Amino acid sequence: MAKVKRQTYTLNMYLEKMRDLDIRSDADVQRLSGQWNNAMTNELIVSVLNGDYIPPIILGQEENSQAWIIDGLQRSTAFMMFRFGNYKVTSSIEEPIISYRAKVRDADGEVKIDGAGDIVWETREFDIRRKCFGQLPEELQKTFNEYQLDCVIHENYSMERISRLVRRFNFSKSMNVSQKAFTFVDRYARKIREILKREFFIEAEYTKAERKNGTLERVIMESVMCMFHLDSWKKSGQIGAYLNENASMEEFKILEGCIARLENMVAGDLYSVFTAKNTFLWFALFHKFTELGLADCRFADFLCAFQNGLNEKEINGRTFDEIEHERSTKDKTVIMEKLDILETLMLEYLNVSKPEPEPEIDLEEAFEFVRENVVPFATKGDIGQYAEVLDALMRKAGCNKGVMEAGNMPSLIGIVAYSFENDIDLDGWIVDYCNRKDSYIASQAENFQCMRDDLQQFIKEADDAHTDAA
Repeated sequence: MAKVKRQTYTLNMYLEKMRDLDIRSDADVQRLSGQWNNAMTNELIVSVLNGDYIPPIILGQEENSQAWIIDGLQRSTAFMMFRFGNYKVTSSIEEPIISYRAKVRDADGEVKIDGAGDIVWETREFDIRRKCFGQLPEELQKTFNEYQLDCVIHENYSMERISRLVRRFNFSKSMNVSQKAFTFVDRYARKIREILKREFFIEAEYTKAERKNGTLERVIMESVMCMFHLDSWKKSGQIGAYLNENASMEEFKILEGCIARLENMVAGDLYSVFTAKNTFLWFALFHKFTELGLADCRFADFLCAFQNGLNEKEINGRTFDEIEHERSTKDKTVIMEKLDILETLMLEYLNVSKPEPEPEIDLEEAFEFVRENVVPFATKGDIGQYAEVLDALMRKAGCNKGVMEAGNMPSLIGIVAYSFENDIDLDGWIVDYCNRKDSYIASQAENFQCMRDDLQQFIKEADDAHTDAA
């Protein structure tokens, strides 16, 4: 007779059952393992080491006691990779420092006892970046092995019923990209939801689906990104984490102020330009408009003119509507082109001169350098991303002017490309490097090799220091 029971195993016991095939991961209709990326595996490992909650593994058990994984295959295989497969936590993990309690020992390695006869404990920290299970302190290995893993077992099921359960548990709808990105912006999530309660979003012509699937939360994040962090533009999947670390409450308040002013001038058909796709561009454009010192009604006049033909006017041989129908409309280069067209149209309509743009990195030169010296198959989109990361790193590091000269840009972008290919965090090294260097080698290929060697030495010294501390 089929029934359901709960069973708790230590994680080590559960994995041993998998190794002994008491629990199998290859049910007939089950997805293949390996669906997770490194980031997902990293976070699962952190959850175990911190003692956080992990949802139960769902098992189906035949009458012969053979158990099959129904739900939890990716978690199970990630556990196996770390415990027995020499998987190393990557350097991009969000929270790499694990705190744990350890017994204090004397010079002879004996556990210390205090005057009351109790064991003396202390709190320690361990950086798990680039570490496999065998490199963890003994205490953290024990924490991993003894983690209490809940399982729900459907007993006395045929393989047909087990297959049906696999289908049922995989019908659940996961978070979409926008919803997941929103979970990373916890510092400002409440403010975002406050902004979305404003009259503007009640009156605007968004669909029912857009109002509940995370689209409008994404619009607010994109707006702050476009208004204040355009040079570091991130696509939907990365935008939440970036804003959580780099935005400010003042930026969200400025955005809300712009929306409040728009509420007083936008009505009727004018709302139609504020689509879920382009609202952030119009918010960013109005933010630029507020710096001109003109009456808000002039922006409303421009919106009317845009609807009545300016959208088809060519700027540098391209119209706004033409770009609208292209693919990859959320790429940084496309965003900047669309915003530039809108700003040019607005300033021409208002008869205001356009300010001179700031000089930029020669991305074409950097593209050729990276393909020749670092990543042969790098794309121009990759180079743009490397340049954004470099810009953020340099702001944090405060590099000397000699290092930051235009002639040194190819090798600097090259070292960022190298870090991407090898999953290396440059934050610590770039500060150290900039404190020591105030010039560069004219040959960018040679300079890149020197920088790469310097980075590798920095990583080796850091790993040695962590090993000694452990």
